[in-house]
Amino acid sequence: MSASLKTGVTVRRGTGITLVHWAERYGLIVVWAAMFAVFCALRPSTFATWANFSTILGSQAVLVVVALGVIVSLTANDFDLSIANTLTLSSVIVAILNVNVGLPLGVAVAMALAAGAVIGFINGFFIIIFRIHSLIVTLGVGTAIHGIGLWISDSQTVSGINPVLSNYVIVHRLFGIPYIFYYAILLAAIVWYVFEFTAVGRRVLFVGRGREVARLSGIHTDRLRWMCLVCSGVFGSLAGILYAGTQGAADPVSGDSYLLPALAAAFLGSTSILPGRFNPWGTTIAVYFLVTGITGLIFLVPMPYHSHAEGVVWLPEQAMVRAGANGYFSG
Repeated sequence: MSASLKTGVTVRRGTGITLVHWAERYGLIVVWAAMFAVFCALRPSTFATWANFSTILGSQAVLVVVALGVIVSLTANDFDLSIANTLTLSSVIVAILNVNVGLPLGVAVAMALAAGAVIGFINGFFIIIFRIHSLIVTLGVGTAIHGIGLWISDSQTVSGINPVLSNYVIVHRLFGIPYIFYYAILLAAIVWYVFEFTAVGRRVLFVGRGREVARLSGIHTDRLRWMCLVCSGVFGSLAGILYAGTQGAADPVSGDSYLLPALAAAFLGSTSILPGRFNPWGTTIAVYFLVTGITGLIFLVPMPYHSHAEGVVWLPEQAMVRAGANGYFSG
């Protein structure tokens, strides 16, 4: 009798743990779906249209790429606050080399990617060699490259980039969705594969969880951190190239609005799919969770209040981040 009672209690407890675990991993997706359904019901003629869905998916792909770059360095327990400025500088490099200098688009893109790698290398140099905190280094480097972008562009928008870039970023579509969305998903899949199924990715996770323990275990922690910072810089350049493709031009202050949303998406995404870890799928979902809320509120509120819609979404989003950090979702 007691044995059967004990078994029943164990089964109920196991079921409860499973439900909590499921809610912790997929709660953000459920909330996103519910929010999406509410907005569709309230504004069926405007929000619930394929054109709006396509706009939501395509317009935030640059932010997804920036957020993926952010989580690469965060996974190794380093911040990269220069990534948004890397985006700006890379887009300006593409525009200036292609429009003003007359270099082929492929060469301009390659130079922008190289610039991102160099920026990441410089970040790593000061962080690893001089043992300066990543917040200080990347903030300083970001400020410096922001100034470089303003200098080489003469603080003006550079337009007239080869339309081939825009064609393969925003004009050409698959199922009505711009190619840029699929590029972002492909990058998320690559980051996921590296972190989950490669030895170097697992070592980066180990370094992020306990740097000293990883070092004592024989892992080259400094090398891996440096590598992650370089990768973060490259992701910033990719985002800049894609941004230039969406606009057909480069604005020397275009990246300023990407940093905080990318960090918010990274931390919010760490409460979903793989709770407690920065992960690409959670981050991608978090980006579209945010933009869905902002877009829905824009359709609901009068025009003069559109600028406040983002703040209405940010407050509950930050509450979810704090709740995840404090373990409220895990029981």
